[in-house]
Amino acid sequence: MASVTLTINGRKHTVDVDPEMPLLWVLRDVLDMTGTNYGCGIGMCGACTVLVEGEAVRSCMMLAGTLAGKRITTIEGLSKARSHPVQQAWIAEDVPQCGYCQSGMILTAAALLKRRPNPTDAEIDEALAHNVCRCGTYLRIKRAIRRAARGGRR
Repeated sequence: MASVTLTINGRKHTVDVDPEMPLLWVLRDVLDMTGTNYGCGIGMCGACTVLVEGEAVRSCMMLAGTLAGKRITTIEGLSKARSHPVQQAWIAEDVPQCGYCQSGMILTAAALLKRRPNPTDAEIDEALAHNVCRCGTYLRIKRAIRRAARGGRR
């Protein structure tokens, strides 16, 4: 065990964990931030996606000890009251079905739009290529990303 200080959603958290513990388990089991979901544990499904320094990463593959000094954003910290444009577009397009993949999808979309404010369909497809929606709401997800890029307009 070691003391690791992580900056998550703008707040510093010092946790006593094995530095080799994946960030996903620090978030869920130590800090009780359960918006980040466990999907596959091997970085393939995207359910555990968080932002590290604004980039979408798989928290199941990131070791807590390597993240000291980096800004981490979870779905809980993306915005207050679901006010982020991607969250608003998700609601407007009625994207979620079961909702399990949504936090990872939303954070991946937010990172994409920060990097590419007006992405092409091909860029959206590429950004989401490794995020799995078991319910198959990909068309609604794509519409929501386009809506967010247009500032909420349909």
